[in-house]
Amino acid sequence: MPTMMARVAVQIRLGLPIIALALVTLTGCQSLSGGKSQTAEDAAGAISTSPASLTFGSVQVGNTASLTETVTNSGGSPVTITQANVTGTAFSINGLTLPTSLSPNQSITFTANFAPSGSGSASGSLSLVSSAGNSPITVALSGTGTTQGQLSVSPTSLSFGSVNVGSNSSLQATVSASGGSVNVSSSSSNSSEFSISGISLPVTLSAGESLPFTVTFAPNASGTATAAVTFVSNASNSPTAESLTGSGQAGQSPSVSLTWNASSGAVSYNVYRKLATDQNYTQIDSGDTTTAYTDNNVTSGATYDYVVTAVNEQNQESGYSNMAQAQIP
Repeated sequence: MPTMMARVAVQIRLGLPIIALALVTLTGCQSLSGGKSQTAEDAAGAISTSPASLTFGSVQVGNTASLTETVTNSGGSPVTITQANVTGTAFSINGLTLPTSLSPNQSITFTANFAPSGSGSASGSLSLVSSAGNSPITVALSGTGTTQGQLSVSPTSLSFGSVNVGSNSSLQATVSASGGSVNVSSSSSNSSEFSISGISLPVTLSAGESLPFTVTFAPNASGTATAAVTFVSNASNSPTAESLTGSGQAGQSPSVSLTWNASSGAVSYNVYRKLATDQNYTQIDSGDTTTAYTDNNVTSGATYDYVVTAVNEQNQESGYSNMAQAQIP
């Protein structure tokens, strides 16, 4: 290796001028100027994680909690992540495609999940293997599984009895959580004749909390109907069902039955009707030899006025009887 020689003259004045010579030896091609050498981190790269650990807190059995994790190339050279090893059966990751390369100062974010299968504390780790000089780097994972709640419906069955076809009947029920909170995600009925209302889903019920709801039976045919309403939740006994029964019966058309006392000398009778809001009567029956009449041609919600006249052998008709009024339900 060549050696370069240099002479440096230093003048010191101590009364008389003295000249001192100092010899400096430089080895190789080095110079006297300073410089920064390349570190191992610059050469191999380095990765860092944020946060350094993930704590999921309390998560109910049957639920999943998710947190984000960010990995950054904090070195001066590109880094390739080749493996992501997770320990702990309740933990998993997603959103990280391997292998993946990071340029200096580049980051990637992915998701870590905690899905406990039982109650109690759980711990694990995420180990990232890469070409970085500080590989592998480990992220601690921890969480606690809590007891899974139960969902109940009260009463367990509803009986609607007989309901006219074209009409409906409603009954109340409640849904309750016990042993832990329960998230109720949906409800359904397996029959179009039974429907649920009065409850907005999804909803989370704390342990001991109840919510009312309404079930309506609207038969579309005669005969017995059976069904069930079902609630889907994260409870251990999901789905939770309530049985339903009811009977549809053919509805009877409304009618008005009239009777009157016999009139002396009468051989027949005429019946007249009008709406309560009208002025004039219209004859709806004539020549009736009995003292009773049934009007089957009426409309629900209407109010009718009725009068009767008597007819003798000479076909002479009496004046109107007293008025009878009927309100049709």
